[in-house]
Amino acid sequence: MTTIIGLSGSLRKGSYNTALLMAAKAVAPAGVTLDVRTLHGIPLYDGDLEASEGIPAAVTALKDAIAQADGLLLATPEYNNGMPGVFKNALDWLSRPPADSARVFRDKPVVIMGASPGGFGTILSQNAWLPVLRTLQTTPWWQGRLMVSHANKAVDADGNLVDDAVRQQLKDFVAGFVEFLG
Repeated sequence: MTTIIGLSGSLRKGSYNTALLMAAKAVAPAGVTLDVRTLHGIPLYDGDLEASEGIPAAVTALKDAIAQADGLLLATPEYNNGMPGVFKNALDWLSRPPADSARVFRDKPVVIMGASPGGFGTILSQNAWLPVLRTLQTTPWWQGRLMVSHANKAVDADGNLVDDAVRQQLKDFVAGFVEFLG
């Protein structure tokens, strides 16, 4: 059994990226579990909070899940031509304390996808993640990249992926990542 953590970088209830992850879960190959997670419950990083209270429970649970998973699928929105602050904040927490970061991220296979109502489908956000993933010493799947443009037309009001072409691209994307995981 292959387990992938799918992490949505949006807090929005009607998030296109969470919807994309749910659709990915539905098209994942047999024998693959895609565990969709969100950033809810992760506070803003504060070194004083970390020093006085330790790592928040929501962060610890997500760190443990990522560490145990075979791969990590980041579904990133694009805000102002870059990665969402709330998503970067979560990875900052997930890399704390520094001595534990390797357990969570070192050599972890990672792939990025994203959905946006704009015309470029999160290309700049995905590019912005690359130095962060390098710093965390992950193993990105360089052959894989999925950018869903005009997501407001590909996803309906109930969060269902309704674009068959995008669904097929997503299916191929997830299958390719699973193959990369070996």
